[in-house]
Amino acid sequence: MNFTSLHPYVYLATRYPFAKGQSSSPRICYTSSIYLISEGYGVLSTSGKSSRLSPGSLIYIPAGQLHEWVADSDNPMVHLCCYFDWHYVERKDVFDTACPVCYPPNVLQQAFVGPTFPYALKEISKVESLQIWQDFFESFYKSGSYTNEQTFMWSLMIQRNFQTFIDYFLNCCMGNDYVIPDRRISQMLKIMEQDLLHGAPKPLDSYYKSLNMSRGHFFELFRKSTGYSPIQYMNYFRIGRAKYDLLHTKLSITHIAEKYHFSSVHYFSRLFHQLNDQSPRQYRLRESNNAASSSPLE
Repeated sequence: MNFTSLHPYVYLATRYPFAKGQSSSPRICYTSSIYLISEGYGVLSTSGKSSRLSPGSLIYIPAGQLHEWVADSDNPMVHLCCYFDWHYVERKDVFDTACPVCYPPNVLQQAFVGPTFPYALKEISKVESLQIWQDFFESFYKSGSYTNEQTFMWSLMIQRNFQTFIDYFLNCCMGNDYVIPDRRISQMLKIMEQDLLHGAPKPLDSYYKSLNMSRGHFFELFRKSTGYSPIQYMNYFRIGRAKYDLLHTKLSITHIAEKYHFSSVHYFSRLFHQLNDQSPRQYRLRESNNAASSSPLE
């Protein structure tokens, strides 16, 4: 998956109570889906195995995966569920509902099956606080109808709340071996970037001490979340801002170096060359020439 296209979109989110002993029949959802068992018991059969479910069970089923639900005959389960794609898929010309389900599975139209997530996610896990997850689900309840000009603004709010839920879900349900930003590092990056924009960078220990982390643990989480060490991240960030100024302002190279709090214009030029294989002056000249040559003739 191209990560620039990763933008989860929910079509339906609701509460669904099963009747005693009720079966969903074998089915395939065109979308991915997440279910929280808020009450009761049941069994999920998928991927060649059956699992007994109870309150607090959290289930993820990727798009296109065959599965069947069977509720307990005495205390049937209640689903809080949502149907979504990892990016929006247009199905309006083919299906009446925005989140179609295929019964029976042999009539599946494969071309309309939604995308899969690029990393493995736990299919079944147990949540620690049922109330937190219930509150999340209730914040983005949505009918399975298509969004139109009347419901557009409402849908924006629903999608915003769903994005928050997915962030929480991924942090809880992805294994430690996968690249997913630590929530603490994500918040700290916002602070760091504001510091870089509005003043000189703070000493690194001010960041990891604010998180009550050791220096080693901070560096490990930072690299896992961003792919860079803290110093590399700061340098790439400042150089990225400097490149914009080189192209779109008439500020001198010395002024740009001072603006982004480099210790000297010589250090700025050396670091810029190290990261871009050209000096700031060469970059400004080359990009200006490229822009001029691509401009339409009068």
